[in-house]
Amino acid sequence: MMRLIGIGLALWLLCSAGWAANLSVKMLAKDSALIEINGKQRMMRAGQTSPEGVTLLSASRAGAELEYEGQRYSLGLEKHIATAFEQADLPEVRIASGRGGHYEASGRINGIPVKFMVDTGATSVAMSSHAAEQLGINYRAGQEIQVSTANGIAAAYNIWLDSVSVGSVEVKHVEAAVIIGSSPRTILLGNSYLSLVDMSTEQGVLVLKARH
Repeated sequence: MMRLIGIGLALWLLCSAGWAANLSVKMLAKDSALIEINGKQRMMRAGQTSPEGVTLLSASRAGAELEYEGQRYSLGLEKHIATAFEQADLPEVRIASGRGGHYEASGRINGIPVKFMVDTGATSVAMSSHAAEQLGINYRAGQEIQVSTANGIAAAYNIWLDSVSVGSVEVKHVEAAVIIGSSPRTILLGNSYLSLVDMSTEQGVLVLKARH
């Protein structure tokens, strides 16, 4: 049996052993979706199966088709829900404002999944040296610089990233700053990326759209 629900609502899938998987869709794009499974977010492509045994059969702006325990389920999106992103003629991402009015989104740096916080006050994409090491970035090969942070002046390295993407909106060759230490805790999506995409807001929803 197929059940259609809106984004943000939980779909409880019960198996014979009594174990439940709590699923909801956080983002949608052509052939990919961000699925939350028991509180853990998984960016999945069509045909991929999560460690929890949930398979994404297909995805589009209309919704996601999932398979679990031999049954198929359809999770639909409602466009007024801000956490969804949709594939348009040009790639487009819609991001809801979170706690404190901040915009946070899942994305990729050099093809590796990361979590971003949009920061229009940041000159470039900014991350801690700890985050750079986790991403396998040889930041010490970059140019030594100093940057101003909330805690004062900090040592950093200016580097160039091969690619930065949020949803399906990808930009190649993006300037970034790697700040020595553990701050910022979330990678800041600054103007070295934002200036290369079209950015607007619609009823409190941040819209990023590719230019090509």
